[in-house]
Amino acid sequence: QVQLVESGGGLVQAGGSLRLSCVASTRTFSSTAMGWFRQAPGKEREFVAAVSWTGRSTSYADSVKGRFTISRDNAKNTVYLQMNSLKSEDTALYYCAAREVGWPSRVSVEYDYWGQGTQVTVSS
Repeated sequence: QVQLVESGGGLVQAGGSLRLSCVASTRTFSSTAMGWFRQAPGKEREFVAAVSWTGRSTSYADSVKGRFTISRDNAKNTVYLQMNSLKSEDTALYYCAAREVGWPSRVSVEYDYWGQGTQVTVSS
């Protein structure tokens, strides 16, 4: 069983930045693909970004490309999401997810474990 704990959310003005962190309680973190997803009120959960177990391969949703950066520190069992130039439409509950087998995926059902989420609110 893998536990994921997100942090770093909060209230920020449009144009500002936040960095989300997700700590994973697993001994196999360095071989686990990780992803970030988000869900706004009344909307479906959507893919944000994903990273391979080495950190060399990343993938982003078109809506965040160029503004968000996903990275990981395997020594700390932590994955990060640096969010810059935030917009009001980025307001959502952000979830960290772990996929034990396979490449990073944009599909939520392919992830095995999920955190509880951290709220990001961007005021315009």
